[in-house]
Amino acid sequence: MMTIGGSIDNQDETDFGIEYDDAFSSKYIAKHILGRGVSSTVRLCCDRITNDEYAVKIIDITGQNHGGDNRAEAIQEEYRNEVLVLNKLIEGGHPNIINLIDFIESPTYFFLVFELCHSGELFDYLTAVITLSEKKTRAIMRSVISAVAYIHSHNVVHRDLKPENILLDADLKVKISDFGMAAELTEGVYLRELCGTPGYMAPEMLKCSMGLENISSYGQKIDLWACGVIMYTLLVGRPPFWHRKKMLMLRAIMEGRYRFGSPEWDDISDTPKDLISKLLVVDPKLRVSAEEALEHPFFQQTEVPIQTSFNARRKFKAVCLVVYGVVRLRHYLGQRIVSPHTIQENPYGIKAIRKALDGCAFNIYRHWVKKGQGQDRAALFANSPKMDIKNMTSSLSSSQQTTPTISRSSSLTGIIT
Repeated sequence: MMTIGGSIDNQDETDFGIEYDDAFSSKYIAKHILGRGVSSTVRLCCDRITNDEYAVKIIDITGQNHGGDNRAEAIQEEYRNEVLVLNKLIEGGHPNIINLIDFIESPTYFFLVFELCHSGELFDYLTAVITLSEKKTRAIMRSVISAVAYIHSHNVVHRDLKPENILLDADLKVKISDFGMAAELTEGVYLRELCGTPGYMAPEMLKCSMGLENISSYGQKIDLWACGVIMYTLLVGRPPFWHRKKMLMLRAIMEGRYRFGSPEWDDISDTPKDLISKLLVVDPKLRVSAEEALEHPFFQQTEVPIQTSFNARRKFKAVCLVVYGVVRLRHYLGQRIVSPHTIQENPYGIKAIRKALDGCAFNIYRHWVKKGQGQDRAALFANSPKMDIKNMTSSLSSSQQTTPTISRSSSLTGIIT
């Protein structure tokens, strides 16, 4: 699936004004490419009358780029389903669900016109900042779970919740998108298909597809499992079950094996850990619902209200009190300074260094390289040289002096003779 957010900077300007079917081009002007998916292309588009900007997901339904007619039919069914689900959810309206503006169907293309989310995917935002504070995680997860509760109240299951399918608008407000895999629960309908992204799949979905433990179907609780994985990822910058060997990852998911390891979780309070532990429960009957999750103490913590009127005297007094408090605190506790010895012994245990290393590793490998067989970034600092560097240098220099050099011409002559 291709998300519909993204920055519109530094795009290929040769794509400006590209023409599609008259059904679309008569209403909109297609512009920059915002992204590409397996079966779709997402472009910035502009309304010809109002000049309002949107994101249009363009799907080629002819089958030429999808491997035949059968695949083309499956893609058409997927996107028709997305339109039906979104139309049902838009009727009541929810601020954290992407708004479908228009749907245009032609003999060769589907055009899904959505509101434009300028800040792109939550995944990209997380890649830039590596981890989020508890306060920002609380704001994002409250919006996500609130939207999930709304979706479930309409008897719909999303089935593909992940940071790539959560968009951020210009004010960094959450918008859940990509309902192509969503399903409507009606009487006599049982969900058995294996769909979604492996790292976010719930144990009951995996067990159902494998025919394990007499599990014949799954339900809405799979979305709450995905919320637990997302929340875990936001706080420490890596998912709880990722592994380069998929079978080991799937086994860990089905067994619910994850941990709040050190040092990543040392600075995080017990309240978010408790909520995650209630979301990542293997038995869906014991897993909290969206409504129950919103009642958790993690979401009951109120933020300090923003003062609308500016009072210079009060502001100056508050700053003085803060400075005084910091000075007194340093006097009694001492300023915490990281010593060179600490850096040498355990550099990965220092939050600032750990965050920088995580960001660099992600930029290099482009996936979550973390705990697992041979993939612990902290192991980079566990290595020690097997030879003394001074002795190695001296031995190399002496060998260079005693070893005769062979010229290119002499070596060739020896080979020829």
